[in-house]
Amino acid sequence: MPKKAKFKPFAGLPARAQTDLEGAKVAILGIAEASPYDPSQPSHSALAPAAIRRASRLFVGQTQQLDFDTGATLFENPAETRGIVDLGDLDGLRLTDAPGNRARITEAVRAILDAGAVPVVLGGDDSVPIPMFAAYEGRGPLTVVQVDAHVDWGDVIRDNPYGYGSTMRRAADLPWISNMVQIGIRGLGSGTADQIADAKAWGSQLFTGTDLRRLGIESAIDRIPAGTDCIVAIDCDGIDPCAMPAVAMPTPGGPGYQDILDLLHGIAGKARIAGLALVELVPERDIGDIGALHAARIVLTAVGLIRNAM
Repeated sequence: MPKKAKFKPFAGLPARAQTDLEGAKVAILGIAEASPYDPSQPSHSALAPAAIRRASRLFVGQTQQLDFDTGATLFENPAETRGIVDLGDLDGLRLTDAPGNRARITEAVRAILDAGAVPVVLGGDDSVPIPMFAAYEGRGPLTVVQVDAHVDWGDVIRDNPYGYGSTMRRAADLPWISNMVQIGIRGLGSGTADQIADAKAWGSQLFTGTDLRRLGIESAIDRIPAGTDCIVAIDCDGIDPCAMPAVAMPTPGGPGYQDILDLLHGIAGKARIAGLALVELVPERDIGDIGALHAARIVLTAVGLIRNAM
């Protein structure tokens, strides 16, 4: 018998204990944080997984309806699960034990992959994807598709090489990650010019907010190799703050909600979504839960596209 989990799962999906992965095809996992810059207090996004799940409660009872964002029905009947499960939030994370946090995250994501499921991570700050990427060792070559207002190519920031300003730099260190497409970069806060030069020298394809306005999201999708496995990393501040106000560093412009849907459809149509992490939601800065609602809709759309492609 499956073990029962004591939490309200995302969108009313089946809840599972993290040790119960039998038959799982898509597994949602909340991860509050990994490598904080200040180990004396939770990150600005530590409460994000709970906020996204709360917003997703609006969809409970509607998953048998046609979803126009995917063009399909997630479940044909209430008893159907299709192997889509919510594992709750990862236990054992401690602010003062960043190395241990990273090890636990990598182990948990690797267990999902070993079970034959696709991990969908509800973050958490933007250091969470670093140990998530590490779990894919031996599963390359992989393409990382990142949506972010910032390039995150800092090497060591505040004596921390694994913080949220170094996410893509650490991804580039991993030999199983061979391609990178970064979308929505704009404004200030992306670091010094040498960091941008390092990203370009490695081969990352950078698409600014201006690029997207002039060329459309299709220009970024075109740079994703056909047939590749993609890990999609969506930093909420990469999305236009008119739709996503709940971020620490709101930056005017950038892709909107429909652009994110078009990106997900574009990836699913030419490649494979092998994992997704949505990070950097700041619930305390939300306005009427509109940011959490957008985040929950993006996650549910991704889940549907991943499962429909199997």
